[in-house]
Amino acid sequence: MDRRNNFGGQRRPSNEPREMFKAVCSDCGKECEVPFQPTEGRPVYCRECLDKHRPPRDSRRF
Repeated sequence: MDRRNNFGGQRRPSNEPREMFKAVCSDCGKECEVPFQPTEGRPVYCRECLDKHRPPRDSRRF
């Protein structure tokens, strides 16, 4: 049986390294690596800039 995760992709074994792709941060211009194939026309952020773009977490959630 072909099991899929919630995103429709194939599951990968937890011990298998994730494929990373080189990208340039849309905010600071720094080279970075991301775990997805960047798409032209969509912004990509490095780890530091991504935190600035995420909505604040609701502390009451859990």
